[in-house]
Amino acid sequence: MRVRKAVIPAAGLGTRLLPATKAQPKEMLPVVDKPALHYVVEEAVESGIEDILIITGRGKRAIVDYFDAYPELEEHLERSGKYDVLEEIRKITEMANIFYVRQKAPRGLGDAILYAKRFVDDEPFAVLLGDDIILSNPPCTKTLIELHEEFGGNVIAVEEVEVEDVSRYGIVKPEEIREGVYRVLDIVEKPRVDEAPSNLATMGRYILTPKIFDYLKKIGPGYGGEIQLTDALRVSLRDTTLHAYRLRGRRYDIGDKFGYIIANIELALMRDELRDKLLEYLRSIK
Repeated sequence: MRVRKAVIPAAGLGTRLLPATKAQPKEMLPVVDKPALHYVVEEAVESGIEDILIITGRGKRAIVDYFDAYPELEEHLERSGKYDVLEEIRKITEMANIFYVRQKAPRGLGDAILYAKRFVDDEPFAVLLGDDIILSNPPCTKTLIELHEEFGGNVIAVEEVEVEDVSRYGIVKPEEIREGVYRVLDIVEKPRVDEAPSNLATMGRYILTPKIFDYLKKIGPGYGGEIQLTDALRVSLRDTTLHAYRLRGRRYDIGDKFGYIIANIELALMRDELRDKLLEYLRSIK
């Protein structure tokens, strides 16, 4: 069955970016001139996704407002003759069919995904984390969809991390099938360095079958007292294949202060109207 729905969990508290995220969702922090979440939605759309469910939480009203129409602003831009900006604003509301549901409490990624059960029904679906921007050609999610069509089952994106950082991620035990594609033999959430099965870490992009909901309901709280998607994927290995794709491209963790700064610098350097001025400024810093 073709993957045509995506779920974007965006209900986290954003504690790594406090105090900025006390009143502003981390997913709505601007990266150059677009919220981080805009880039994530663009990736889903460019991957052939038609319907998107965003999992929000308390204090996330800005997400709904951003993708909604704003007639007063559009009228102002039209009267001012700012037609290029007007066209860009209107495109935001037309990107995809976007739906919302609120997670009642921040109980982990697995709990957030459970809120998507009715939306997904019995179809495979994509999950894109709202605080991870991944730039690649073709889009990472599109590649995962193609691998799901080839192998079936669940498919995840992974990336090599420094050995000392494995305790920050879900880590897979891989069996390489071909370059950059693995059959996952095991997956562990935030293992100790001496217990990690590899240094290939999950990176915020998934294709999941609806069977995952059964496992999410069965597992109890895991690391941090939260419902962990990694734990459900591990249990699902009993009857569902799991493949991993080593992403090609650039990933930015905008939920991390340094990652957020790097994202702004590097994405600004990709803009013709900003590149030369930014390079000149960076060279001038002593």
